[in-house]
Amino acid sequence: MSKPNGDQEDRDLQARLEALSKALKDKNSGPQGAQDEKDAHVTRTGQAMSLGFRVLAEFVAGVIVGGFLGWQIDLWLDTGPIGLIVFLALGTAAGFWNVYKLAASTTTR
Repeated sequence: MSKPNGDQEDRDLQARLEALSKALKDKNSGPQGAQDEKDAHVTRTGQAMSLGFRVLAEFVAGVIVGGFLGWQIDLWLDTGPIGLIVFLALGTAAGFWNVYKLAASTTTR
């Protein structure tokens, strides 16, 4: 036979279980949203750093290659620093051009 208080105990237990479930959902939904926001921030920061390093590499590579080519042309042709100056300027212009192309392609995405 069932106790007269058995139904009341079941309802009390069910209400406590629902309250506990609601409290767990509230607790888990808060930090998870914050964690997702933190992950998105870390991803954006990583992408920005990657783009910055790529811009730096593109520019520095153009200057170094232009300077090296000008220096080698001066050695081979015995022309003095004119080849270095000309090709260093061309390498700098190429570096700026590469950075411009990279920035233009990034903004159109």
